Amino acid sequence: MEQELTPTEQQFMEKAFAYAHEALAAKEVPVGCIFVHNSEIIALGRNTVNETRNATRHAEINCIEQVTDYCRANNLDLNDVFREVRVYVTVEPCIMCINALYDLGVHSVVFGCKNDRFGGKTVFDVGSVRQPTTVVKGGYRSEEAMKLLKNFYRGVNPSAPPSKVKTRGKKS
Repeated sequence: MEQELTPTEQQFMEKAFAYAHEALAAKEVPVGCIFVHNSEIIALGRNTVNETRNATRHAEINCIEQVTDYCRANNLDLNDVFREVRVYVTVEPCIMCINALYDLGVHSVVFGCKNDRFGGKTVFDVGSVRQPTTVVKGGYRSEEAMKLLKNFYRGVNPSAPPSKVKTRGKKS
């Protein structure tokens, strides 16, 4: 069920989807993310796990680093900024990412589709343990976000380890 977003929230999600499409074109899991502070985009990005060969380079983590750089460059208090950050991401943050966002105390998270493999609410409700003040709402353009994921997984992930599925046959 799709959540209602304001026109401004829809514009930010549109940018997040543009980065998800960019990720898909780069053979990355198609997740796009935008961090907004005082109605201004201060971080934007996509997954770069395959590109960097670093499993932690999710879109949200890349944006967190950008906010840190933004605060240093503008002599702003990191904690104050994160408390006002609104996150727009095309897929429900994974357990690692939602925990980081809760830890930073971001104001809100708006996401597209549920993440039924690694979701920080769907698979394991991190919020039930953390009791965050962060507002989370999802389901915006969820079918489109899920279609992007299916397109990625239908192809071959160039950085995936070889399958360990045993096949029937003779033993050597």
